[in-house]
Amino acid sequence: MKEGDKRPLSGIRVLEVGTMVAGPVAGTLLADFGAEVIKLEQPGKGDPIRHSGPFCEGESLYWVVEGRNKKSITLDLHVPEGQELLRELVAHADVLIENFRPGTMEKWNVGWEQLKAINPRLIMLRVSGFGQTGPYSMRPAYDRIALAFAGFLNMTGFPDRPPVRPGTAIADYQGAMMGAFAVMLALYARDVGKAGGRQIDVSLYESVFRFTDVMVTAYDKLGIQRERRGNSHFAASPGDHYLTADGRYIALTIAANNVFSRLCAAMKRPELVDDPRYATHAERVRHYEAINGIVAEWIKTQAVDAVCAQLTEAGVPHALVYGVEDIVRDPHYQARGSIVTMHHPKLGDVKMPGVFPRLGNADEYPIQPAPELGADTEEVLQELLNLSQGQIESLRRAGAI
Repeated sequence: MKEGDKRPLSGIRVLEVGTMVAGPVAGTLLADFGAEVIKLEQPGKGDPIRHSGPFCEGESLYWVVEGRNKKSITLDLHVPEGQELLRELVAHADVLIENFRPGTMEKWNVGWEQLKAINPRLIMLRVSGFGQTGPYSMRPAYDRIALAFAGFLNMTGFPDRPPVRPGTAIADYQGAMMGAFAVMLALYARDVGKAGGRQIDVSLYESVFRFTDVMVTAYDKLGIQRERRGNSHFAASPGDHYLTADGRYIALTIAANNVFSRLCAAMKRPELVDDPRYATHAERVRHYEAINGIVAEWIKTQAVDAVCAQLTEAGVPHALVYGVEDIVRDPHYQARGSIVTMHHPKLGDVKMPGVFPRLGNADEYPIQPAPELGADTEEVLQELLNLSQGQIESLRRAGAI
């Protein structure tokens, strides 16, 4: 812990053994708030995310974002010397993150039972597609597989077309978020004396399933089977992504009666408020096609600036469906610092999402560039394990680092 470091996780040391997205992004979330995250990578190869595009001047932009604020050491867990190094490092760690298929760490002789014997205070986060237990635990899984298994894809898209994958790795990122949240719960319980170290089991499918709102409950009590409905939703009517005269889309959702009244005022259609078909939310849902068509007709006759101005003046919740160019130019993003600029030693200034969430009036947390593969190997082995330069070179010749 650096003297004067006020970041909330300063002093917490994390060993990150995972690859790609879910496990490593959990590490990134912790690193953003001051944890010392030491990423252990395969010698000569590194995390596969380093080799995932898009690329700029040979650098993976995926790695530039998700490798930020970390240290990198090389360590081969396939060989006994590498396994022993990890066991020695665990003695100095608060948290270990891994996201291999269940049983992989045990195969390498660094499973939970071995590691907790070394460090009883260790928090071990294990992220996998289907979890550490259950009949499907050994199945391989990626983001799309988890989305399908959780029921998410079945409700995403239009009923007359195949299910639609969302445009980003939702399961991986929700798994990372739930993983980081679980680590904080475990650290709190440990540090206030409620528990010692523990193993955390986070599955990608459950990270998505938890956010399917009342899908299971509605099926259990009412027999309702949630399926694809396009842009309509039982909690909003009217509600859609409406095309404007100049070819843009506006997202609009109306649930409350008073908001519907404001929309009618903006459309200069006050008589709709008293129409029995639209007088209540339940009736508007029953007559969704009719009221949605009225709104769509009104919006498609106007350019986006005009209709947004009218909706804003009337206090109707809405948003232009943004592309990335809209985002980087928007004054609200700029005012809140949602996008920050980090200086990269090879790429120069690079824009990326800032540290989030914000903790009150906490100082702004600087972002450090993603490290080169193995950039911190010698420093970590010397400072934590007191290895000499000769010992490090011997390990390197043996292929352990």
